[in-house]
Amino acid sequence: MTTSHIPEDRIPVIVGVGEIVDRPKDIAAGLEPLTLLEEALKRAEADSGARLLSEVQSLDVVNFLSWRYRDPEKQLAQRLGIAPAHLYYGPVGGESPIRYLHEAAQRIARGECSVAAVCGAEAQSTATKAQRAGVDLPWTPFAHDVEEPKRGAAFQKPMAVALGVFRPITVYPLYESATSAHWGQTPREALKESGELWSTYARVAVDNPNSWLKKTFTGDEITTATPDNRMIAWPYTKLMVANPTVNMGGALILTSLAKARAAGVPEEKLIYPLGGASAEEPRDYLIRDQFVESHAQTAVLKAVMDLVGGDGRKFDAIELYSCFPCVPKMARRTLGLGPDVQPTVTGGLTFFGAPLNTYMTHSACAMVRKLRSGGALGLLYGQGGFVTKHHGLVLSRAAPQAVLKQDTSVQAEADRNRRNVPDFTAEAVGKGQVEAFTVIYRANGEVEHGVTMLRTEDGRRTLGRIPASDTATLAYLQDMDRTPVGTTGNIVTAGDGMLEWRVG
Repeated sequence: MTTSHIPEDRIPVIVGVGEIVDRPKDIAAGLEPLTLLEEALKRAEADSGARLLSEVQSLDVVNFLSWRYRDPEKQLAQRLGIAPAHLYYGPVGGESPIRYLHEAAQRIARGECSVAAVCGAEAQSTATKAQRAGVDLPWTPFAHDVEEPKRGAAFQKPMAVALGVFRPITVYPLYESATSAHWGQTPREALKESGELWSTYARVAVDNPNSWLKKTFTGDEITTATPDNRMIAWPYTKLMVANPTVNMGGALILTSLAKARAAGVPEEKLIYPLGGASAEEPRDYLIRDQFVESHAQTAVLKAVMDLVGGDGRKFDAIELYSCFPCVPKMARRTLGLGPDVQPTVTGGLTFFGAPLNTYMTHSACAMVRKLRSGGALGLLYGQGGFVTKHHGLVLSRAAPQAVLKQDTSVQAEADRNRRNVPDFTAEAVGKGQVEAFTVIYRANGEVEHGVTMLRTEDGRRTLGRIPASDTATLAYLQDMDRTPVGTTGNIVTAGDGMLEWRVG
C-alpha cells in the first residue's frame, strides 16, 4: 500500500470500533453511561487487535442526556487509567461525533498525538423505566449541581416556545412542509417519499446486530397513523421520528499509520479519514432566510463531494442523518442522488435507535465495518439542532495521497448564499401567507393546535396558532392533495393575546 510522500506518523487511520447494546431484564441491572463507554472502548481495542487504550492521548466524549455527571470525561479517563493531554466533553449536537472523529484525525496529522479515541453512550431506556417504576439505580450519583446542557428552548423566541415549536419534533415539520412544496410535491407525494425512504432505513436496521428495533415496515405502515403509530406533529407519525429510549455505547480508536503498523494492526482493518467540512445555521431558526434549503448543509455536502471529484455517486456507502425524513431528503438531492438512494449503513434513528447525540458514533462504526468488507469511499453526514449544525466526513479504504487539511469550515460559503432575513414580529394584523406549518398532536391522538409560519403583508415573519376548534383551517392545512404553503389567510389576535391564522 503506497502512502505517497506523507510521513506515516502523520497519516491518521481508524483501527478499532466497538459497540454495546444493553437490554437488562431487571431495571437495576442496567448499565450506566460511563460503564457503556468503558465497555465500548475496550471492544474497540479488541477489534483493533492491538493494545492501544493505555496509550490514548486524545479522548472525546459525546454529550449525554440520560444521566448527569460531573466531569464525565475525567471519570472515564480515571476508569481507564489514562491521562490524555486532550480530554473533552462537548455540547449537545447530533453532528458532534463526526466532528470529534475529524478533529482527532487532525490532531494525529499535526503530530500532537499518536492514539486517539472518540466515544459516546446513553442509557435512556433504563433511566426512563427506573423513573417510572420508582427504582433507585445503583449508578454514579446523579450530579444535580451540574447545569443542564442548553437545548432548543434556550435559543428560541418566546413566541415559538409559547406555541410549542421549540423542540425538534415540532420544528422539523416546518422544513418538511416548506421543502416538499418547493419541490412541487403534494403532501401525499412527499409522505410517500418519506415512507419509502424510512422503510429502507428499517431494512438496514434489521441486519445490524446492534440495532434496537429489528423489524421491517412498508412505507404505508410507517406513514399511516394508528393507535400504535400515532401522529406526533404533522406529517410525522411515531415511526417517522427518532427513538431516544435506548441503551447503547459506541467507540472508535484512531492512530497514525506508523503506530498501527508497529502495533501489528492488520492492513485490512485500516480505514482512513480523507477530509470533510462543517458549517452552521443560526441557532434561532426564526432568523433564517428561508426553509426550503439549509445553506450550511448544502455547503458541507458540496465540499465533501469536491473531495471525490464533485460527484455524490462516487460514494460506495453513505450515512445521511435521519432524525426526521426532511433531512436525508434534502441531503440526497444536494448529493445528486435519486429516491432509490441507499441512505444508511446503520439503520436510522427510528429503527437502529437514537442514543441522542451519539447516533453518528455508531454510524462511524458501521461505516468502518462496511468499508472493510468492500467499497472504497464512505460518507458520514451528521447534523444537530434544528437543521442547525452540519458536519461531513469522507472515509476511505485506500491511504490518502494528500495531507489531511486542518481547516474544515465552509461557513463563509454558507453565509455568502444566505439572502435577506425577514424581521420577526409577535404583533401583526391583516393578511398572512403561509411559509411553513405543522399540526401538533397530543398523546391521545387529538389535535393540540396547529402552527403556521407566516409572512405578513409588509414582508415580516410571524407565527400563527390554529386552535383545535378551528376544524376547517386544520383540515385545509392537512389536505393530502394540495399544499397550503403560499396560501394567504387572516391574522387575528386571540383573547390570550396570541396571534391566530384562519384560512380565507
